[in-house]
Amino acid sequence: MPDTLMNRETMQALSKRVLAMSSADETRVNITSAASGNTRFAAGDITTSGDVDNTLISITSTVDGRRASTTTNLIDDASLKRAVDTALRLAKLSPRDPELVPELGPQQYQDVIASNSDVSNLGATARARAVEQLITATRSPGGAMPIDPASLFVAGFLEANGTADCVATSKGLFAYHASTDVSLSCTARTPDGTGSGYASSGGRSWTSIDPSALGRRAAQKAFASRNPVAIEPGRYTVILEPRAVADFIPGLVGSLNARSADEGRSAFSRKGGGTKIGEKIVDERVTLLSDPFDPDLLGQPFDTDGLPLKRVVWIENGVLKNLAYSRFWAQKQGVEPTGGAGGGFGRNPAGLKLTGGSKSVDQLIAETPRGVLVTHFFYIRSLDQRTVLLTGLTRDGTFLIENGKISKSIKNFRWNDSPLLSLARLADIGKPEPIEAGLVMPALKINDFTFSSLSDAV
Repeated sequence: MPDTLMNRETMQALSKRVLAMSSADETRVNITSAASGNTRFAAGDITTSGDVDNTLISITSTVDGRRASTTTNLIDDASLKRAVDTALRLAKLSPRDPELVPELGPQQYQDVIASNSDVSNLGATARARAVEQLITATRSPGGAMPIDPASLFVAGFLEANGTADCVATSKGLFAYHASTDVSLSCTARTPDGTGSGYASSGGRSWTSIDPSALGRRAAQKAFASRNPVAIEPGRYTVILEPRAVADFIPGLVGSLNARSADEGRSAFSRKGGGTKIGEKIVDERVTLLSDPFDPDLLGQPFDTDGLPLKRVVWIENGVLKNLAYSRFWAQKQGVEPTGGAGGGFGRNPAGLKLTGGSKSVDQLIAETPRGVLVTHFFYIRSLDQRTVLLTGLTRDGTFLIENGKISKSIKNFRWNDSPLLSLARLADIGKPEPIEAGLVMPALKINDFTFSSLSDAV
């Protein structure tokens, strides 16, 4: 992975160059310097390997209550001046924005140390060794195997990223943050095409990932999921592994929008007006938070406006504590803006953690008379914002639990359910674990989860 990230001094100098070129009433410059390395593998071999570095400069101009932006990845003076002039010209052509808020002046930021050299130094050779370890582990996953493990089709993706972000305004604001993140995922499929297993891991540091463990896990899931049988769709107790929870819960975070709630358009609107802040909305074991300074998250300490981000507890012991306020809506409502969340499926740049208990997935299974174990979800879409109803598919290992044990592999389902309503039907909660950089989730045991139809997907 190329070590070409801009440091604080370089970014500050570049932002000053851009700001000096602008004659707009207000100007904001957002710069992202990124370097990444990736390795893709399939059928036991590396298929592609590449290193990429790029710098994106976004210029936002405000003129007479009108605002527009342009983006370039060229940093010579002529190209930057062209982008600045284009942003200014577009702003003058834009309609006045009645919800415009001024650009921010200088802010105080707390540093977050989120960069690790073991990610920055993860070059093509090191990535290839990791892939080799993973593939070797799928050939010897342990236990009795019904077929030769060497016949598995194994594919996956390893990506290491280094990113530096800055925000600067014509009012004197400057913010800088650097981070690393790395992820490794793999899918193992049996030669008859009936069994598929998936495993993934990620974090800020490469040392948090065990390629061999991921390979063994994917292979074991693939063998266990062979020849699935169909069971009737309906409502079941489910155990969602942490990866499935990470696929599911961000849909709830995206609905935590204060304006939607205040205007009566969300699941958090109270009948007759107002919001449900202060009300119990889910099981009391649920606490959901964002915190860039949490050592398990190490998120970005500011948003794209340069607004400092802080710890925000969205749900505490089942009670709705906060909603996400943009700067405009916070000003209108007379509260402090939170920044960063509540605009869709994307997670808060400050990170996201669902706290939990101490039980493993195996313990949750052992305490379940009958239920369904889900490895992860796929192709998730929103159905109803008033209930946060989502739909999607189970994938790569779905199993029937009977008498505290996995009894058989079952066909995949399409499901229709809400993370909000599911957390109100919570039966138990597992131990939280890192899923990817800035995301920590536990396994969840949920009653009456709705599987709407069968799926032939493997």
